[in-house]
Amino acid sequence: MDDTFELYDLKVSIEAIQGRCTCDHNVGDYFELKGGKLELPAGQSFCLYALQSAIPLLPAKQRPLHPNDWMQTDSRVVCPDPLCGVVMLIQRRSPRILKHSDVSAVEMDRSENP
Repeated sequence: MDDTFELYDLKVSIEAIQGRCTCDHNVGDYFELKGGKLELPAGQSFCLYALQSAIPLLPAKQRPLHPNDWMQTDSRVVCPDPLCGVVMLIQRRSPRILKHSDVSAVEMDRSENP
């Protein structure tokens, strides 16, 4: 058995600001998740509190899903600051092939009956 698997790269962007964002975000600001690494455009920051509301969804959004799974259709998350109103959109990008051995120090069980 080969040790490869597929994850989607994600783009998480500020879709709307429905309040007063004190972190200087603008509509269109974004970060990307490529494999297990977060990337920001040069010179851009991203609010830790907004980020923490998106993080729990990202591993599931990276994986292939059943068409009826709610994670397939629900793609928006809101900053937890009720006065901020930042709405983020999670979008799938291209799939990426990763190797278990590149992302985990745990050896795979290669027996027929794991």
